[in-house]
Amino acid sequence: MTVSTSGACADGAAYGVLRPVTAVASVLLARNPSPMTLAGTNTWVLRAPGAADCVVVDPGPDDEDHLDRIAAAGPVAAVVLTHRHADHSDGAPRFAERTGAPLFAADPALRLPLAGGENGLDDGRLLRAAGLRLRVLATPGHTSDSRCLLIEGDHSVLTGDTVLGRGTTIVAHPDGRLVDYLDSLRRLIDLPAGTVGLPGHGPELPDVSAVASAYLDHRLRRLDQIRAALAELGPDATARQVVELVYADVDRDLWPAAEWSVEAQLVYLREHG
Repeated sequence: MTVSTSGACADGAAYGVLRPVTAVASVLLARNPSPMTLAGTNTWVLRAPGAADCVVVDPGPDDEDHLDRIAAAGPVAAVVLTHRHADHSDGAPRFAERTGAPLFAADPALRLPLAGGENGLDDGRLLRAAGLRLRVLATPGHTSDSRCLLIEGDHSVLTGDTVLGRGTTIVAHPDGRLVDYLDSLRRLIDLPAGTVGLPGHGPELPDVSAVASAYLDHRLRRLDQIRAALAELGPDATARQVVELVYADVDRDLWPAAEWSVEAQLVYLREHG
């Protein structure tokens, strides 16, 4: 991934600029590019037309300049996390305290205020804020606490890291489980054709159902490759040995992350054959 010095990133977005994507969703790209985060973390700012306040999804890293730019979008009714990973959540507590907005998360340790379960993200929960109706979809697999948010009436869904705007995501073993991830992909496949995907990294997706279907095919092919690798290396092969064989054409900087996914796939094969 190449990042220019002019403020534009490899995916064509610009750092520090709130960019409208749908009638109710705009994105602000955090300046935290890496092989794992692509051009950076997408912070989503949601509001119905005419609404004074907004919902902020994934404030991203604890970066003062980035948090300042989010706060400038207007009064914040709620802050929501798609999952616990630091590139999405590190800035959330400070941002929630600064704005006085409740922080919603599936992980109880990340909710503010901490008392009670009113800031949870149980599957099917409907969040009403900023003139919007946000339906929570439990989509574990990348992490155990991964959530997607269906924006009712907007024909769009925030996917966090369950589905990315470019490339594929990891199953972060041991917290993430492949059996859960495959089920989550099938859930996204079932969304109506043309539902726009608003991912945690990378550009928006014109049809998240089609992308989730491609992700599922990719995962099933990887499982076949790992079965073949185990036949060659032996049943006691380590995840690293499998990565060196199956991911030989992948940038070595990504091999440690690939090991997480391979560990998850090895667990899956032990449990499901």
